[in-house]
Amino acid sequence: MSLLIVGILIKLPAFFNPHPPLLREGDGVLYHRLLEILQPASASFGALFPLLAFVLLFVQAVTLTRFVNNHRMMARPNYLPGLSYMVLTSLLPEWNYFSAPLLVNSVLLYVLTALFNTYNRPQARGTIFNIGLALGIASFLFVPSLVFGLWILLALAILRPFRIDEWLLCLLGITTPFYFYAVYIFLNDRWDWNTLLPHISVALPSLKQSAWLAGSIFLVMVPFMAGGYYIQEHLRRMLIHVRKAWSLLLLYLLVGMLIPFVNTSNTLENWIMALMPMAAFHGFAYFYAKWKALPVIVFWLSVAFILCYQYAGPGWI
Repeated sequence: MSLLIVGILIKLPAFFNPHPPLLREGDGVLYHRLLEILQPASASFGALFPLLAFVLLFVQAVTLTRFVNNHRMMARPNYLPGLSYMVLTSLLPEWNYFSAPLLVNSVLLYVLTALFNTYNRPQARGTIFNIGLALGIASFLFVPSLVFGLWILLALAILRPFRIDEWLLCLLGITTPFYFYAVYIFLNDRWDWNTLLPHISVALPSLKQSAWLAGSIFLVMVPFMAGGYYIQEHLRRMLIHVRKAWSLLLLYLLVGMLIPFVNTSNTLENWIMALMPMAAFHGFAYFYAKWKALPVIVFWLSVAFILCYQYAGPGWI
């Protein structure tokens, strides 16, 4: 309940200034169709998209917290990863917009949980196929999410002995949605290879520099580096499955930071795909900080920055 209250309080401006979702180059055909379905409802209820975005963020925060607690990635259960995620996503207004990357974050949480469930399971072919299938569907929401195929294969290499049939089964799952989409466009006389095959391009994103952006990056990176330091410090005392879980999240983070360079845009929505593992590192830093006043200071400094951005700065427009 406290997580919900904090989330509502620091995200209120998203409801005062509803931001309509904008279509970008990386958005997939499934996301286009979803917006077409939701647009009539949003015309009569202007806060629909901010409400959907908030629900997605809150559910993702709760799911991340459960993943960390269920696998005992810290000494005792706590809500710090979810709290960190709600605070992190409030540092920039773009991370509170209804967007394809935000939707894909929910799919990646399922993939994260399913991947870790394959650890120490002799037979996990059905789960591995479902993991690939989930990523294939995610690519129809947001095309650059296909890059996470690299994360999945690396995760399988960490969690399981190498079996070529499992890797091929995962790749089959990824391509399955493309097969059914090819059948659909063929039967509707709209066959075109350019329509079927995802367009992937790599470039440097061009972002507008500002003091607010620099402040947000500072508040993202400092707790993350502290979390990485504390994880390294406690690594030898961790159980093997906990070490693998943190390795999985680190790989998730590294691949998530590649996404903004694929089908790049001049907005910051794509960076939200790196915030899920980032929040877990923040939560670890808050929990294991040697100087107990430090997490309190960082948290309230972040909240003060968010409120200043919203009400004294450029605002969430």
